Amino acid sequence: MRYIVRQKIFSLGDSFAIKDITGNDVFIVRSQVLSLGHKLRIFDLSGNELCFIEQKLFRFMPEYNIYIAGQQVANIKKKFAFLKNDFVINTNDMTQYVVQGDFWAHEFNLVKNGRITARISKQFFAMSDTYGVDIEDGEDQISNLALAIVIDMACHDNDR
Repeated sequence: MRYIVRQKIFSLGDSFAIKDITGNDVFIVRSQVLSLGHKLRIFDLSGNELCFIEQKLFRFMPEYNIYIAGQQVANIKKKFAFLKNDFVINTNDMTQYVVQGDFWAHEFNLVKNGRITARISKQFFAMSDTYGVDIEDGEDQISNLALAIVIDMACHDNDR
């Protein structure tokens, strides 16, 4: 399934829609505006919360937790690395994720247990941060979208 994730560059919060390839809204992402660190929630179109993303504060490098159904499912830490973006992703089910990507984090793959689960590519020359996210059939859509959002925030928050 292909999704379009478009974050506004100049906005008070990080509220945006995730669209399908035809441009229809599929999910809504809303931020908690007056909070310390990023706190985002992914909702379906009926308003049901599907995922909560929380930035951990007072860390040398960006770190985020992802919660689904109130349970922490992943912790993502950006590693200090020279000339590349590198992450440690710990999941509660011991799934091994690796992020493969370029230095600018405009093109990357999410690899789970040695198999690509999602391909993420950033569009150039857009008035917003816009990504195409291709998630393989049978893979968890929400987890992969949440990971793509976290990687974007960890790599590009200083750009905004």
